[in-house]
Amino acid sequence: MRVMRSLAGKWRAIVAIGVCLVGVVAGDKFLAAELGYDVVIVGGRVMDPESGLVAVRNVGIRGGKIVAISAGALSGKASIDAKGLVVAPGFIDPHEHGQQERNYLFQARDGVTTSLELEAGTDDVDKWYAEREGKSTINFGVSVGHIPVRMKVMHDPGGFLPTGDAAHRAATSEELAAIRAGIDDGFRAGALAEGMGINYTAAATHSEIVEMFAIAAKYGAPVHAHLRYGGVKEPNTGLAALEEVIAAAAATHAPLHVVHITSTGLRDTPQLMAMVRGARESGLDVTTESYPYTAGSTALQSAIFDPGWQGAMAISFGDLQWAETGERLTPETFEKYRKQGGIVVVHSIPEAAARAAVSDPSIMIGSDGMMITGSKVHPRGQGTFARVLGHYVREEKALDLMTALRKMTLLPAERLEKRAPVFRNKGRIREGADADITVFDPARVIDKATYDEPLQYSEGIQFVLVNGVAVVKDGRLVDGVLPGRGARAAVSR
Repeated sequence: MRVMRSLAGKWRAIVAIGVCLVGVVAGDKFLAAELGYDVVIVGGRVMDPESGLVAVRNVGIRGGKIVAISAGALSGKASIDAKGLVVAPGFIDPHEHGQQERNYLFQARDGVTTSLELEAGTDDVDKWYAEREGKSTINFGVSVGHIPVRMKVMHDPGGFLPTGDAAHRAATSEELAAIRAGIDDGFRAGALAEGMGINYTAAATHSEIVEMFAIAAKYGAPVHAHLRYGGVKEPNTGLAALEEVIAAAAATHAPLHVVHITSTGLRDTPQLMAMVRGARESGLDVTTESYPYTAGSTALQSAIFDPGWQGAMAISFGDLQWAETGERLTPETFEKYRKQGGIVVVHSIPEAAARAAVSDPSIMIGSDGMMITGSKVHPRGQGTFARVLGHYVREEKALDLMTALRKMTLLPAERLEKRAPVFRNKGRIREGADADITVFDPARVIDKATYDEPLQYSEGIQFVLVNGVAVVKDGRLVDGVLPGRGARAAVSR
């Protein structure tokens, strides 16, 4: 009998605890309903590339996260009327050199919520992130760069790109050891990837390149590589250059990302795309990207324009446009401006190549935008994403809208999430994801930046939220908000 009374007492205690817990849970739910959400996006057509959801939904945001996606009504402290608009994950740009606030403002108006410098990178990861924390409209991230580390070790006098020994001389054994140490330090400081611009460090040996891949493999980090050659003249073609990095990836097991495949493949772009596809089908972790333009852009003083560039790229002086004035070059002005140093727009990519890459479901979109230093620069840093949506999706019907969004959001997030788990919550519209959201009018979105007038905002991007904070509202930038955060891998030192 005493045993039965004891069991009954314990049962009553368990029931009492359960009632208390139910009360707590019910109270929490009541409290959440009472407080509502920080922001509710009302009545937009939610398009999520991960789940395939395409439906009119209300999106509730709290604490910088998406916490509700509902067909029912939601109430919040603030609301955004998205009726007739698409609600998409914020665009992730994996290739943007202009990592300054002025560039971020143009990118926000183009729907970008996370801007990444993964090709060139930096030689000081800690300093790079510290310079932007609390001062940025959108999220940001960086790789450790083979170019800047090599320039630092070899005391190259160049600025953003090498012009001296780092471009034109093989490294000594001592210098190579220092380069390895610099890359390793960058990864331990939380770099997202390893950036390589082999075309700009043309004297780097094949052995050096393989060693750099091996370091990335040790950290499970992708190598974002600008190929050694960009052109169609044998033997130094884009195809040969792609063979080099695919071989290095296969030998070291490093993930490989080939940057701007069209500007290195040129008319051979479909063959390069087929090589990437074949490597992937063979089990290699290889991805690539493109921008939606028929011209590239780079520094005229760089190694790309060393003797032989005309035959390699199958272009001539008149295909180069001096960005500062818009003039097409001649043999005389080429020599003048090459000594002076500056940016040229390179009209070399066939429209068929650009269209093929933009329409391929497996190829990411990356702007390769340049730092804005004056009034003239390639328009890609200001209009890439709106151009894909407006020109290639709506006007040309080269691809459907969901495919385009996937190329701009989920694919770059998946490329980086193994190295940096922060990206598991980006590139998606789902509960628990970061509230990085772009809301646009699919009937009106379009790029306005041109080669002649590049500093023009895109149109039709109506709202952009970064970590739940509106940075674009009713198609205009919001003053005084800086919600951007560093997207970074774990620091391991």
